[in-house]
Amino acid sequence: MTAYLLFALLGAFSGLLAGLLGIGGGLIIVPVLLMLFPFIGLADTGHLVHIAIGTSLAVIVFSSISSVLAHHRHGGVLWPLFFKIAISVITGAVIGSSVAHLLPGEVLKKVFGVIEILIAIQMGVGGQPSPKRNLPGFIPLNIFGTTVGATASVMGMGGGALTTPFFLWCNVAARNAIATSAAIGLPTSAAGALGYILTGWGQAGLPDWSLGYVYLPALLGIVIPTFIFAPIGAGLTQRLPAKTLKRIFSVVLVILGTNMLVH
Repeated sequence: MTAYLLFALLGAFSGLLAGLLGIGGGLIIVPVLLMLFPFIGLADTGHLVHIAIGTSLAVIVFSSISSVLAHHRHGGVLWPLFFKIAISVITGAVIGSSVAHLLPGEVLKKVFGVIEILIAIQMGVGGQPSPKRNLPGFIPLNIFGTTVGATASVMGMGGGALTTPFFLWCNVAARNAIATSAAIGLPTSAAGALGYILTGWGQAGLPDWSLGYVYLPALLGIVIPTFIFAPIGAGLTQRLPAKTLKRIFSVVLVILGTNMLVH
């Protein structure tokens, strides 16, 4: 019962941040799960990092559905842009989950920590786009999409922390950048989660109630509070200073990323 309470608190916190900042909770979920797993008695057989990432991606599949529907109802998703990049992010996510499966847990943990710190720095100090900059052509856009998919799959996130600033940099309106990134996060996380389920299938040393590298008790415990708290976070965006919150969040990510590197 204690485990479910901890997972629920994590779901509430990550959902609140996702709604507040327009960024999926994977950057929080993965490092916090790695702190919680030993506490609830899961033995480290070399798979805990993979399980944390696979579970995070599965959570994002469910939380993305309500987010995408809400953004679509408000007309924020640029569907032509979504369809231009969707296949490449799915391809990248499959590649990312396949590569992650081959990496030892400790190596994967260090990779996660470095990328998390880089994302935090970008979030904290991101500059203003040139007024003449536009989205790139089909080929460079899909090279970017493949990179996003692979990185998101290794990080256990939907990719919004990468696509949103890129779209803003290309002078896509903030509302459309966030909404379209949310839509892209659904196929990215679904492909990544499926990859972690398949590559983890039949692996020795996985805990009970695991579906490949997805730990079902954590998935269930996190998803429900995420659905409840994400709309609350979205409602607070108009009342709280977004720039200040992003800088605070970037500091939190640096701390979590550093912890992944040193432990």
